[in-house]
Amino acid sequence: MGKWAVLGLRVVIAIALVGSLVVQVVMMPLLWIDMDDAPPGVRVSLTVIGVLGVACLQVIAVCIWRLLTLIRRGTVFSDASFRYVDGVIGAIATGAVLMFSVAVVARFANLSTPGDEVAPGIVGLICGLSLVIGGVALVVYVLRALLAQAVALDSEAKHLQSELDEVI
Repeated sequence: MGKWAVLGLRVVIAIALVGSLVVQVVMMPLLWIDMDDAPPGVRVSLTVIGVLGVACLQVIAVCIWRLLTLIRRGTVFSDASFRYVDGVIGAIATGAVLMFSVAVVARFANLSTPGDEVAPGIVGLICGLSLVIGGVALVVYVLRALLAQAVALDSEAKHLQSELDEVI
């Protein structure tokens, strides 16, 4: 991966992390205030889901940052990479569960706030979105398996190279 690509991605990640902190510190309290007339369960649930959802994105950003560090050092094909890839998979899977939680909260909000119901189609779309997010976690899991193969091949190539060096 090129030096400029790594630098560009790090700039994007840094901006995203700063933006996510603004969302957690400024936007979530504003969401809390905006839902003043909502039932307490809905208000607390959506705010907590929002904060945790942004935290998932922050975990993904930090893990990708660490993977970029391994790429820069030329050690991405090592066992250290798995810790960060597993972090990305876990954060994406958690995000899928949180998105499904939004659908559950919306469904129960329909029962507790007459006249301010969430359309069933919207609840269905949110469920579909949570399924897609879960699918992304599975894609990253498949990529992890490819990384495991690459690490094994790299290790075997190093072993063979050392044996060849001894023969020569």
